[in-house]
Amino acid sequence: MIEERRTVGDAWYAAPGDDDDVVLSTRVRLARNLANFPFPESCDDDEAVRIQNIIFDAFNHFENGSAYQSVPLSVVEPLGAKILSERGLFENNFGTGLVMRLDGIASCLVNCVDHARISSFSPGLALNAAYSASREVDMQLQDRVQFAASYDFGYLTANALDSGSGMKASVKIHLPSMSCAGKISDLIKSAEKKGFSVTACYGSGIQAGSSLGAFYQLSTTQSVSGNEIDQLAALISFAKNICESERKFRLNYADNKSTAVRDAILRAFATARFCVLMGLRESIEIVSNVKWGLDLGFIKGARDFELSSLLYRAQSGHLGFLLKTGNFKFEKDVAENDELKEERLRAIIMQDAFKNLSFEI
Repeated sequence: MIEERRTVGDAWYAAPGDDDDVVLSTRVRLARNLANFPFPESCDDDEAVRIQNIIFDAFNHFENGSAYQSVPLSVVEPLGAKILSERGLFENNFGTGLVMRLDGIASCLVNCVDHARISSFSPGLALNAAYSASREVDMQLQDRVQFAASYDFGYLTANALDSGSGMKASVKIHLPSMSCAGKISDLIKSAEKKGFSVTACYGSGIQAGSSLGAFYQLSTTQSVSGNEIDQLAALISFAKNICESERKFRLNYADNKSTAVRDAILRAFATARFCVLMGLRESIEIVSNVKWGLDLGFIKGARDFELSSLLYRAQSGHLGFLLKTGNFKFEKDVAENDELKEERLRAIIMQDAFKNLSFEI
């Protein structure tokens, strides 16, 4: 497990960020298309190859070109594609190529819905930082290629709602207190009125309308109105309000020390510490409850970003890579079953992550 921890320690998501008690991460995506080419849906194979070659070559001529790696997706194995998807770099198996910054903070997906989808990530609530990283890539590309744009509509994109700035911004948020208080439906309605969407990050929870682990994604829904600065400012303001609301409801639970809340946190911790097999959905719920306990002040010995990073380390693709490249010894009945090996390794990672935690309840 030492090698695995050293590897993820350099990842962007394994670092602290602003408001990371509520906001796990930030993403900004810029949609761009090359002039004089049809959109990817209408491209033939030769045109798709030409577009990919043009974009790959442009990255090769960046001032910091050695910091990027270009990969044709046709050579990526299924396990690699799964890891890319878990990292938010690969969208629904669409695209012909991917350019990644070696630190994982920025990337460019080629021939997806648009010719180039530039994405950047930051821990915590850092929309301006994420936008700056995407904009840096965008500007260097524009020094070498011509993007389709018009004075009236801004950047031209395959989806009309992405035209204008071509930007989509989102933040991943953890809202266990608001969820427990039954306030998510009100949040969704408020977000829709302001032009945002609130969706489940990891699928539906047990209860109807709930999100697994109370992890949600707050996103802009269109980029045709206002410039990038205005759009970012509006999302930052709304995200800040959500943080304040979650903390307000959290304080109420902390002061009253609800028996049901303490029970959920204790059960999650006990399961993580003593189980020998753990499924993915169960691990997401456990991370959520233990992080809630940390933010309530019931648990000590960890930081928010350390728990948030477990959501990446517990994913099937990441574990599959560890199993493929590592040398693990499992119980005989586990060693003969790939699914059990994954669940066993996930349990070991959770136990290692929680070994220094203590309760203040």
